[in-house]
Amino acid sequence: MAETTTQDSPLFSVIANPLPHGPLPERPFVAGVHRIKHATEGWEARAAAALRRQVFCVEQGLFDGDDRDAIDDRALTIVALSELCGMPDRVVGTVRIHQPEPGAEPGEWIGSRLAVAADHRRAGSLGASLIRMAVCTATARGCTRFHALVQSQNALLFRRLRWRTLAELELHGRPHHHMEADLVHYPPIHDGAAGFLTLARRAA
Repeated sequence: MAETTTQDSPLFSVIANPLPHGPLPERPFVAGVHRIKHATEGWEARAAAALRRQVFCVEQGLFDGDDRDAIDDRALTIVALSELCGMPDRVVGTVRIHQPEPGAEPGEWIGSRLAVAADHRRAGSLGASLIRMAVCTATARGCTRFHALVQSQNALLFRRLRWRTLAELELHGRPHHHMEADLVHYPPIHDGAAGFLTLARRAA
């Protein structure tokens, strides 16, 4: 028997519902794959510095003109690179790690200047992946304590990643949490130049 299509059938419903009038809303392209690694190339370090200025100086107004300080002379910069067809495209996230002072014992490490590009903040896990690389890199270098000053709005993310709050304070006119990582959950990553890949998870 031949199949008929009526106004109550699913097929008719699909065809009968027109698309919204006007152009569909545009969303910026976000690469599906990112590599989290140490900044080993000059362009990676320069792009990371530019991203920090955009986030901390332009967007948040925490610093006037540039957020660079003396710590950058000894810090290790970590970047998140968007990849297209297996090739690096641009730096879309960064964080730095360092010891409290030059020549310090290898046990204590600090993370700071965590930043993700605005058009990649909806990609999901970039911040968490940068934190993972930061702590696991330090663990590979003999870290026994890793801590950071975290803006209060980001404290929940760090708690989910097995960090705990030691104290709450104000820094640069904004509330922060002094937080410490549970190193049990951060095994060492020794090859920071290669790093690891992470897949973007688009937010709804």
